[in-house]
Amino acid sequence: MRAMFLAVLLVGLGLAGFAVHMAQNYVGQYQSALDKERQSRKPVIETTDIFVANASMKYGQKLDPEQVVAIKWPNNSMPKGVFLTKEELFPSDNAKPRLVIRPMEPGEPIMAIKITEPGENAGLTTQLEKGMRAFAIRVDVASGVSGFLRPGDRVDVYWTGSAERSDDEGSNNFTRLIQAGVHLVAIDQNTNVEGVHGTIARTVTVAVEPQQVAALAQAQNSGRLSLALVGALDDTVAEAIEVDQSTLLGIVREEKVVEAREVEKVCTIKTRRGAEVVEIAIPCSN
Repeated sequence: MRAMFLAVLLVGLGLAGFAVHMAQNYVGQYQSALDKERQSRKPVIETTDIFVANASMKYGQKLDPEQVVAIKWPNNSMPKGVFLTKEELFPSDNAKPRLVIRPMEPGEPIMAIKITEPGENAGLTTQLEKGMRAFAIRVDVASGVSGFLRPGDRVDVYWTGSAERSDDEGSNNFTRLIQAGVHLVAIDQNTNVEGVHGTIARTVTVAVEPQQVAALAQAQNSGRLSLALVGALDDTVAEAIEVDQSTLLGIVREEKVVEAREVEKVCTIKTRRGAEVVEIAIPCSN
């Protein structure tokens, strides 16, 4: 009896263990299939490692390897000019360090336009694009927008003065928009955005093309220049604008009417005096 009981017990335990094993396999397969299904529903986003700032950086600051960190960035929104390797960002073990030319905050990608070339100074020349020139404009509290200008802003330049004009073009004194949306690169001798705190500038430096330099130089020497600050989100282009004294005051110029003079009619008669024919004026009759 004992032998039979032990045999039945062993068989029962074996069947129970087999059932547990089969249940575990089934649960495992179900969980694996569920995980695969969840993974298939997730969108696949391809990423690339790029370097970003891990601390706040100011203009003119030296860029060190401890100030950057590599993170994964989506390829479909990759900024232009980022650095993918430390060797590219810090060549020759940073023997010739780069300098920051645009302030950056933590998490902001390190881009070529925000730093200098290795060993290059963070001067004004590094901020001028190809074909552009720096030109200084004299300003005061009124023409300089009361100290609200900052490097990186855009301004419209207006000229006020007098010039010879034809009679039908209004007053000789007028104001005209001569340059629209020019970029400021420096206020006085400061190219750092954070270094300008509401001071009244004496000069502002703009980045313009050579032809614009000639126009601004002529305008500055022949009249008075005033600046109008353009909004950061304003992408409109100002059209040709000109205002003279008559337009400002709403004076309507009268057109000059030139009266045609009636040509006086002259009547003559011809008479012969010997061999000569003479024409003599006489009163005209109706």
